[in-house]
Amino acid sequence: MASGPKVEGNLSEARRLIANAAEQGAKLVVLPEFFAIMGMNEQDKVKVREQPGQGPIQGFMSEMARKHKIWLIGSLPLAASSPDKVINSCLVFDEAGAQVARYDKIHLFNLTLGNEHYNEASTIEAGNKVVVVDSPFGRIGLAVCYDLRFPELFRAMKDVNIIVLPSAFTATTGKVHWEPLVRARAIENLSYVIAAAQGGYHVSGRETHGHTMVVDPWGRIMDELPRGSGVVIAEVNPGYQASLRNSLPVLSHRTLSCNT
Repeated sequence: MASGPKVEGNLSEARRLIANAAEQGAKLVVLPEFFAIMGMNEQDKVKVREQPGQGPIQGFMSEMARKHKIWLIGSLPLAASSPDKVINSCLVFDEAGAQVARYDKIHLFNLTLGNEHYNEASTIEAGNKVVVVDSPFGRIGLAVCYDLRFPELFRAMKDVNIIVLPSAFTATTGKVHWEPLVRARAIENLSYVIAAAQGGYHVSGRETHGHTMVVDPWGRIMDELPRGSGVVIAEVNPGYQASLRNSLPVLSHRTLSCNT
């Protein structure tokens, strides 16, 4: 997606894309970071933040999961302890529309490069817990965007089959860093990675890198969408993943522990 400042319009587009994915047989659908709001300024997301368990964005996700009988994952702004901040929460809904997991983004993006300035800590409150959820597709590890740069987070997930990564990488950093980082997380964890990204020009003037992709445990890109609205589809093969882990038992060769 290339979301804009109007929640209703973004939900309408997400509804179309989710239906498209479901029609193609998708059972697990991942939406980009802040799929429902990419505002004109950083405070716009604070204005539409929701209390846990209530609000139009969470209601939408529950409805879509239930309607299409899918597991649905995406990040949205939830209320923080401070009235002028949000928590960037990645929520997981099962096929019955029930919320079964919540991960609060731990690492907050900060960039000063030329004319670009980002400081997520000014409007976002960081989380502090690693979250993995059991699903019909295997164990799913949850991460959001900037988390991608911190491999110790993924190591702390222990044995995961799928890593999901709702993202909104900037065009500047994404050109060089996005693909190598996504593929590296897949390779080093022998895990599938579903990296759902904002991609394109936004009404605010911001440009996001896009390149939504699904990567297999060997690091191969299975499907990719460079920019704009659309769906990428790939099949998770537990047998293939198990054979790779048996052939290259790197996960059992760890000698250093990661403290989180």
